Amino acid sequence: MLLSTQDHFDDHEIAQTCGLVRGNTIRARHIGKDILAALRNVVGGEVTEYTKMMAEAREQALDRMIASAEALGADGIVGIRFTSATVMGGAAEILVYGTAVKLK
Repeated sequence: MLLSTQDHFDDHEIAQTCGLVRGNTIRARHIGKDILAALRNVVGGEVTEYTKMMAEAREQALDRMIASAEALGADGIVGIRFTSATVMGGAAEILVYGTAVKLK
């Protein structure tokens, strides 16, 4: 599966548009990670607990979007975008979407 944030692939021609595909996940914070994050907030530096959690959430959302494209018989996804939103206190959603395409 080829992926691009552009609307096309430089080295492949799009033969057919299959449609919108997306994947998302919602992750909640862990109380233990909140305590460590609060301590880092005092001393400064990267909050690695949340960095790791968000990286895992992006990968899971991306995997779900790719599975959606594969179900449509697509060879690639163009115009990929990520977005995030706070769902409730302590929980956030990662959404990734794009256009599934078949290539020549």
